[in-house]
Amino acid sequence: MPKRIQSRLCIRVAPLALAVFISACRAPERSTLMLSAAASLQDAIAEIEAAYRQSHPGTDFINNYGSSGTLAEQIEEGAPADILLSAASRPMDDLESKGLIAAGTRRNLLRNSLVLIAPPDSQLKDFNGLTGNSVRLIALGDPASVPAGQYGRQTLLSLHLWDQLSAKLVLGKDVRQVLTYVETGNADAGLVYATDAEASSKVRVIAAAPESAHDPIVYPAAVVKGSRSEEAARRFLEYLGGPAAQAIFLKRGFRMAAP
Repeated sequence: MPKRIQSRLCIRVAPLALAVFISACRAPERSTLMLSAAASLQDAIAEIEAAYRQSHPGTDFINNYGSSGTLAEQIEEGAPADILLSAASRPMDDLESKGLIAAGTRRNLLRNSLVLIAPPDSQLKDFNGLTGNSVRLIALGDPASVPAGQYGRQTLLSLHLWDQLSAKLVLGKDVRQVLTYVETGNADAGLVYATDAEASSKVRVIAAAPESAHDPIVYPAAVVKGSRSEEAARRFLEYLGGPAAQAIFLKRGFRMAAP
């Protein structure tokens, strides 16, 4: 090949090779996912997000934790969110009926149990003991918006204890606040999820609520319609149902929901 032609080819190819090199070295495209998640998921989600970032370094998270009913109301009022992780079906049902959930993305992710807790030195032995004089205050999530509170109310009604105990109840804005009330001694007992009790060394599980006494505790998850990062949200939702995330959920006491 003549040197002049060879030189021209080098001039043309060099910028192309440089562009390919720069493209290959460019940082991965970044996306920020906004999660609205039930308060009981806080520890598990933090660990899962850390693991996810290792394989998806371009993904950041902004988390909004609270009671599922409140989170659903926020989304309905236009609060930004890419994914909702609820601790009950009803808040998700409400959003879905109003067209606020991306079609085909809803899935039942987890199961949980409800337990009665008390401080470690408590003499409480069972649910019937809540009627005794030694129990002055019982912490419960507000049934108006907190699924754990709704399950708790159903349980106390089923055990024919609601009327006797209603004057002793102190209502929390979410299940983590209920746990804190018992941990700090501001309540003599409380009703929380088994996973919350397992995460605390400052409370003791007194009894598990009979599963027949309340609705099934199911955690549905879905992409919120109008998500600004829907593709990334769908990928993360798929990851939540995969083996890596499942291992973390199981380690923290959750059970996987039936497919």
